[in-house]
Parts: sequence; structure tokens; C-alpha cells
Amino acid sequence: MRRQRRVLQSTAAGAMRDFLDYHHALGKRFDNEAWALNLFDRYLVEQKVEALTAITSLMVENFLSSRPRKVAKSFNHLLGVLRRWFDWLVVQERLGQSPLHLEPRRLTGVRSPFLLEPEQARRLLAFTTQLPDNPQAHQRGLVYSMIFALCYGLGLRVSEAARLRLQDIDWDRCVLTIHQTKFAKSRLVPFGPKLAARLKDYVKQREAHVGRLEPEQPLFWFGRDKNRSVSSHTVSRTFHEVWPKLGLNVPSGVAVPRLHCLRHSFAVGTLLRWYREGIQPQDRLLHLSTFMGHAHPSSTAVYLTITADLLKEANQRFERFASPLLKGVIS
Repeated sequence: MRRQRRVLQSTAAGAMRDFLDYHHALGKRFDNEAWALNLFDRYLVEQKVEALTAITSLMVENFLSSRPRKVAKSFNHLLGVLRRWFDWLVVQERLGQSPLHLEPRRLTGVRSPFLLEPEQARRLLAFTTQLPDNPQAHQRGLVYSMIFALCYGLGLRVSEAARLRLQDIDWDRCVLTIHQTKFAKSRLVPFGPKLAARLKDYVKQREAHVGRLEPEQPLFWFGRDKNRSVSSHTVSRTFHEVWPKLGLNVPSGVAVPRLHCLRHSFAVGTLLRWYREGIQPQDRLLHLSTFMGHAHPSSTAVYLTITADLLKEANQRFERFASPLLKGVIS
């Protein structure tokens, strides 16, 4: 669900809309950026700024200081959006120079994502399956465990899993069609026999409870409106309800589990499997990037957290490579 935004009203409103339209034309959703510009637009109205060229460095600094953003990452995001907007205006020759000269805040205490091992993922799905129903949501356990399985087993974004429809499943080829996701792209995601069996069992149990599912209907929904898929935020809240009950040990320096960790776990698990199968990861990274719906492998690299298992596999591969060379030197 997108956050509702007020209509841009400041003297810079036209320039903001042009900037957003430019990026929308490139296939970007840009929701968070639009929200940040909306905040700045409101500030410009409050300050009664009468022209785009009247925006000063002090004014921008005061705006950023006025926002209750104590976390450096949050502050830096807002700063980055304004920087890109001002730089774009300079390139478009609508400003002579950018009034923004602040440096990003230093990030401290950045924690690695929590990565679920296969056994932990099985416990997560088993526990989720047992979730009790409530008056607004029947078969909660069935629905949420299937969504979690898709996020962990295929690396889907939660929004992609939540919006799936029955007609998006090609049972013969075992392929999901993911429609219009990030950057307005669609892609095909193959799945294996175990996930196919789980999906078929899900549909069977769901239809036994709610009746026949039409092809255009969402796979995951609650309540009377069968055409409205379950909210990503609701799925995330359910994950936060479940994981503390699993007794997971969160190591020092690792962030507490969140739903997006399932996607991280898929990416790292895939890389680890390639190492163990003797596959060169660099030869397959573009495949993984495409599978996960990224525009560039650099986006996928963000998910590839170095773990002890990965280091062990990399060291063993190097030893196998270097051992004959070392023997030749020693002899």
C-alpha cells in the first residue's frame, strides 16, 4: 500500500514533478523519493519561498536539521534525494549550482542481516502453519507459511509473493510470472518439484475452505473481498509476531530478523550451493541477478553477506587450486 501524499504546492512543485516524471519514465517507482520531496515541498511553503533560485544552503540545512531523523541512514536518504534533485536541476540548467553542500552522516553500528539456515527456515514454516485464525483472517497459518516459503525458497520480494494470482502459475513448466515489480519489470521465476507440491497443496486446501479460486484472483487474501491481496505490511507484522517464538540465537553484530532476511538467505544460500557444487559464482551472478529481478549484478551483491560457511568454501577452493603450485615450489 502506497503512502498517501499531499499535492505539491510550493514554488518548486513543477520542478519536483518534472524530476519525478523523468524517473518514472525510466521505469522507477520512486515512492520514497516522492515522499521525501513532498516533505521539502511542505517546508518551502511554510518558509514562503517565492522562487526556485531563492532556495539557499542555510535553508536546506535548516530543513534537514528540523526533521526528527536521528538515525544516520534515514538522514542520509533524505539528503541523497535532495542532492539528486538539485544536481538534476543543474544539469537541466534550471539552477546555476546546487545549494546543497552537506556531507552524509557517518554510519555507525551497521549490522549484518540475519540469515536463516535451512533447518531454521523449516521451523519457521512449521510454526507459522500453526497460527490460529481470527474473525478477519481464516487459514492464517496456511496463507502466511506459503508466502514465507516463496520468499525463502525463491527469493521473492514480499510484495511480489503477496500479489501472485492463480493464473501466474504455469503448472506444466513450473514457472511463476512476476508482473510489474521494481523498475516496472516482469520476469519468469522457475520453481522445483517440492515447491510445486507445496503450492498445489495450498490451492487444494484453500479451495476446500473458500471455494473455487478464479484464475485472476489473488492467491493470498482474507475477508470478503477476494480480489484484494493481503498487504505486504500485514505479512511483515506476522513475521515479527512469529520469529521471537522460534528461540533463534541472534549473534552480536547481527540485526534482529525481519521479513526481508528471507530474500537475503536465498541469495547467500544460492552462492554457498554453487561453491559446494564447484561452480564459479562470478559466472552465475548475472543469472542470480536476473532471477531476483535486479537491473544489475551490483544490486544483487548487496545481498551477498560473507558468512563463515562461505569463507570456508572459498578457502577450500583456493587450497585445491594452490596446493599443486605449492608442492612444485617446495620440491
